[in-house]
Amino acid sequence: MPRIVDLSQEIYTGMMVYPGHLKTVLFDHATHAETAPRFDSGFSFQTKGFLLNDNGPTHVDSFSHLDPDPSAQTIDEMPLELFTGEAICIDVTGAEPRTDIPVSRVEQGLADARQDVRPGDIVLFYTGTATKYGGTPEYLTEFPGLGADVGDWIVQRGVKSFGIDTCTPDNPSSRIYPIHMMGREHHITHYENLTNLDQVAGRRFTFIGLPLKLKGAHGGPTRAVALLDD
Repeated sequence: MPRIVDLSQEIYTGMMVYPGHLKTVLFDHATHAETAPRFDSGFSFQTKGFLLNDNGPTHVDSFSHLDPDPSAQTIDEMPLELFTGEAICIDVTGAEPRTDIPVSRVEQGLADARQDVRPGDIVLFYTGTATKYGGTPEYLTEFPGLGADVGDWIVQRGVKSFGIDTCTPDNPSSRIYPIHMMGREHHITHYENLTNLDQVAGRRFTFIGLPLKLKGAHGGPTRAVALLDD
């Protein structure tokens, strides 16, 4: 059986979310001590409640998040085929925070792994940010982005969707967000806040990242995994 690698962040109160997004809050809604008196059999249960931004934890953007056109699809309207398929993770570590990772570094990562990108692939970019800064304030500021030339490369290669281990694929210093704008123009969505990409870097695998079916939402919190044939 394939080995499963969890590519999703833990969801907890105080987790790092993109500045301006709703903070994540988990709380005890019902406890065993509270529910046990309701039953005579010794049965009891417990549950948690939570507040969560649709673009908060590991998630995939909807087209409506990227595109102000009223006809742009919300997360529940997007085809499930976009969220699973053949994938490859490219090692692009080494870039300085607040700089653009160039296409040459992407191509070097492919060459080092002796891999290629095929039309219809899902491509993940391993920057090392989640490994180095996950759970800290630096996670939201000290990371590189994909440059506009990488956006063109994604389009030219026929990539179906892509993802990254940062809170946005764009350079945090950018005021124009070229990767998001590329996604708007070409209807290519992406995942943010992936983790554990060091475990799949340089490898080909099956990716599954199904978002919650939130009606009318502009992103979908996701339990993303890689299936590896070791």
